[in-house]
Amino acid sequence: MSGLDWLIARPVAHRGLHDATAGIIENTPSAFAAAIAANYAIECDLQLSADGEAMVYHDDTLGRLTEGSGRIDAMTAVELKRMAVRGTVDRMMTVGELCNLVAGRVTLVIELKSRFDGDHRLVARAADVLARYAGPAALMSFDLAQIAALQAIAPALPRGMVAERRYGHPAWHELSAASKRAMTYFGHALRTRPQFVAYSVKDLPAALPYAAREIFGLPLLTWTVRTEVDRRQAARWADQMIFEGFRP
Repeated sequence: MSGLDWLIARPVAHRGLHDATAGIIENTPSAFAAAIAANYAIECDLQLSADGEAMVYHDDTLGRLTEGSGRIDAMTAVELKRMAVRGTVDRMMTVGELCNLVAGRVTLVIELKSRFDGDHRLVARAADVLARYAGPAALMSFDLAQIAALQAIAPALPRGMVAERRYGHPAWHELSAASKRAMTYFGHALRTRPQFVAYSVKDLPAALPYAAREIFGLPLLTWTVRTEVDRRQAARWADQMIFEGFRP
């Protein structure tokens, strides 16, 4: 499996092992600590701050899970780290702080979020931090330009493509038809040289992730597995699942 057996060795907790009813919120130190304690790999997200820091957070804006409002990329890392995660003592982390917390104990599968605008600062910052991290970690993105930049900046870092049949990010609608086809149908392969694929469980089986796995030998993760039906799909068509809402 392309030397990435460690990537698929354990189920991957989507945004950490979170449970809002227990006060453990996604993409927080508490969710990551819970995943580490249960020996699950961790999937998480990075957003770019105004001063070029890679922040562990999923949304483009504050408000859904945190106090405050506004775009993540309009605030500095210091400002973002002051924002309380509602109902908890957790605060937003940088990717460096995430690495210090995990300390190589479990695998990190990190998604680089993107506005599809050609800005590669997030890639550069994440690559800089992970180049000095001794634990198992991989970066992935829906944005083929991000993965191409990663291949150029840090070819030794494992890189993967996230994909599904239809992408819901608002920026998707602004892309050219050619770009949409490339992202959906893996036409980016020669440019980005992905080393693994993360594909929507709702869209499996599909010809191209099947080919990536069976013909080219790329590890295939599938997301987000939440139901028993999802689990059966993941077991049949993928090498490992990114799960949420239960413990495998």
